Amino acid sequence: MTDALDMPEKLVPAADVAAERTLGIILVSASATAFALTGVLTKSIHADPLTITCWRGFFGSILITLYVLWRRRRSGGNESLRLGWRGWLLAIEGAAASIAFISAFKFTYVANVAVIYATSPFIAALLAFLLVREKFRLQTMVAACVSLCGVAIMVSAGLGGGHLFGDALALLMTAGSALYMIMVRAFRDSPVVWAGAVSAFLLFVLGWFVTDPLAVSTRDMALLAAFGCSFALASILWTEGSRLIPSAEAGLLGSAEVPFAILFALVFLGEAPPMASIIGGAIVLCAVFAHAGRDWLKAKSARS
Repeated sequence: MTDALDMPEKLVPAADVAAERTLGIILVSASATAFALTGVLTKSIHADPLTITCWRGFFGSILITLYVLWRRRRSGGNESLRLGWRGWLLAIEGAAASIAFISAFKFTYVANVAVIYATSPFIAALLAFLLVREKFRLQTMVAACVSLCGVAIMVSAGLGGGHLFGDALALLMTAGSALYMIMVRAFRDSPVVWAGAVSAFLLFVLGWFVTDPLAVSTRDMALLAAFGCSFALASILWTEGSRLIPSAEAGLLGSAEVPFAILFALVFLGEAPPMASIIGGAIVLCAVFAHAGRDWLKAKSARS
């Protein structure tokens, strides 16, 4: 049966369009909620960051691979699984960013990591301007400057407080994620989701040879399995949901990951960040939501 997305726009019933949009909103929102569990799960597992990324990669790669094979079968085998040097570069860069991401949670507040990571679209825009001379919009420049002020306030609270290293890792991870975004856009012909599965498996291989992944308790193994499944589920939900709604709306809904991550850390870990983190985080969130909301309103107006 032909998908509604493959039909000419004028032939698609309004009810089908509304149903697809609603499904897309639900899937992307669920993805943001699943991604927001990363900090809680990382801090709940009594293992080093490499061991965590090892098992997260193992369980995640299996589920994502099954999803890729399902998508490929559904498309009649037309989707290539050949990575090429671009796909391998995506996989390696994604693995490095993941290690920094998991490590950051071990050394600083969940709120700090989540808020710093929220600035990745702005860093991506700056890197795109520097590397490929992509136009840097005025509203993005303003939002980036405001976010930088908020991050500076948050990081300053880590001076002498033992959290500066974690904040630095979060900044490194954010820069890596921003570079990954640019690479995904530049390597449009590469199988990005499949590269993500390979990236997760690379983390498993690395962890197996560098650490002792079997030296974990039964409780931690259960949490590691849940972590890998939630990571894969979030990736799959985002991939499917973002196909059904405009990118501006997907970006706005994805920003909900930040307040969810902070809320989950408070509820499940009892982790209340210091006042500087709250103030800096509020500044960054205002910039992120204002920027994403403006893009969403522009896209909505254009469709109208």
